[in-house]
Amino acid sequence: PPEPALGQRLAPGCRREPDFLPLKCDACEQIFCTDHIAYAQHNCTSAYKKDVQVPVCPLCNTPVPVRRGEMPDVVVGEHIDRDCKSDPAQRKRKIFTNKCLKPGCKQKEMMKVICDQCHKNYCLKHRHPLDHDCSGAGRPLSKAG
Repeated sequence: PPEPALGQRLAPGCRREPDFLPLKCDACEQIFCTDHIAYAQHNCTSAYKKDVQVPVCPLCNTPVPVRRGEMPDVVVGEHIDRDCKSDPAQRKRKIFTNKCLKPGCKQKEMMKVICDQCHKNYCLKHRHPLDHDCSGAGRPLSKAG
């Protein structure tokens, strides 16, 4: 991006006179006046790359480490799905414990869905014998849609 020019206005709705010394945001690289250079003042969408704050899980109040360049919301969400010790998060994980045995599928179901032929557990999408390359005794007659 070109270097900022004296008097340049880029912040939407900024009423500052054009004699300010323009500043470039180190995260999004847009140009702002001194009133709008703070990440929060211009709603910077790239602030997570530079703003090194440690978010706290809203359920268990534990700090969740975030590496530079990672989005805090995504990391906290993954913490809640995998590591959170709060009652609501653990209850959610315990309900969906029946993992599909089809290679590559990560789906979990609330109830076991056992194949009549190979007697293994699958998700609803892979429950039919042809959908999981069944190794059971019988030959499947049709493939689920």
